[in-house]
Amino acid sequence: MNYEQCLHYLDNIQNLGIKFGLDNVRTILGSFENPHLSFPTLLVAGSNGKGSVCAMLSHILSAHGFKTGLYTSPHLVHVRERIRCHHVPISEKSFSHHLTRLRNRIEKLIAAKKLLSPPTYFEMLSCLAFVYFEEQRIDMAVLEVGMGGRFDATNVAEPLVTAITTISREHQKYLGDTPAQIASEKAGIIKSGIPIVCGVEEAESFETVRSKAGELHAPFVGAFNEGRYLSLIKSGPRHTFSYLFDGHDYVFTPALRGAHQGRNAAVAIAVSELLGRRWKKLDHGRIIRGLEETRWPGRLEVISEQPFVLVDGAHNEEGARALRAYVEGFVPKPLVLIFAVMRDKSIEDLANILFPLAERVILTRFPYHKAARPEDVLEKARGFQHKICLEPDVEKAVNNALEAVSAGGTVLAAGSLFLVGELKKLFPDS
Repeated sequence: MNYEQCLHYLDNIQNLGIKFGLDNVRTILGSFENPHLSFPTLLVAGSNGKGSVCAMLSHILSAHGFKTGLYTSPHLVHVRERIRCHHVPISEKSFSHHLTRLRNRIEKLIAAKKLLSPPTYFEMLSCLAFVYFEEQRIDMAVLEVGMGGRFDATNVAEPLVTAITTISREHQKYLGDTPAQIASEKAGIIKSGIPIVCGVEEAESFETVRSKAGELHAPFVGAFNEGRYLSLIKSGPRHTFSYLFDGHDYVFTPALRGAHQGRNAAVAIAVSELLGRRWKKLDHGRIIRGLEETRWPGRLEVISEQPFVLVDGAHNEEGARALRAYVEGFVPKPLVLIFAVMRDKSIEDLANILFPLAERVILTRFPYHKAARPEDVLEKARGFQHKICLEPDVEKAVNNALEAVSAGGTVLAAGSLFLVGELKKLFPDS
């Protein structure tokens, strides 16, 4: 298949949705002699911050000269963003080559009845990442768990260290109704005897993760417990933090915006410290350099200075609160908000957090079958109808926002990384 045929093939399997279990992935990778076991890995789960932590870990490893693979989801503009080597997305040629290999192998496995059903979109891309990383002979792969953890395709890996960043109420249809149930699913990445770094704050979820670690005799490291402290030294568009981990003090100013990135950086430091004990010693200064060099698109990212356009993938209450805190402190006013969201999100809660920030709210819809209709968002945004207008076409919504914003003000797009991706297509130089 050429690249366009590959994209068409992936579009066709999008409809397979979500399927729990690791049998498919293990069968496919087994037929390739288990490429996922040919290099060491780090595995990071969580509701928020896991992508940022993975990006930070990738930069930390690169600052040490290691050839690093990075697998994340979702993508913003093109699917190849999900699979990177030394921060460079997989090429169209390599993507097409390996996806064609996988498709041909899967057809044979299904014909031989060794595979009972075709893999999902996420399973397919996870397998592609593993075979590509093996080909590239990477020193380490950093893997972002997709949803949950226990049955996530990435969980076939045998990591040196695992981490869980935060836990919030989301994907309840699949993960459970309570924080403890959701935490239990995410704690499914914990392996027997393998250290787990926990950045979770909520007490019930924290105890669920710690209990699971205890059952598996996995060394448990609370990122903010037992003598490990994160302090904000300087506040501003770029925050400066101090993080004390087991007697080692790290002072750093992340390139990524927002006070919440201090917590993400602390989790990345804790993982790096444990990795240094189990794998190869990591240098204090290079860890800091990696944090300060990390770029991660779509997270409080300025995609235009004039006019000032800020995008963020905030899609749940925790992410929305972090976005609000940054906007209230450091973003020029007045503000026009472009908002679009998945229909399974807590739309009313997101509206209550974000809509008061804006003079005008433009509801739109990104081209994805799970996206909420602007009309449905309007129905749930009680109390804000006086400032809301509907424009289903994203490009028109952006143009309307740019016309409406006052000189020196801000256009903010938030609610989903899928919306962020659509805006980045309109601002290709960002």
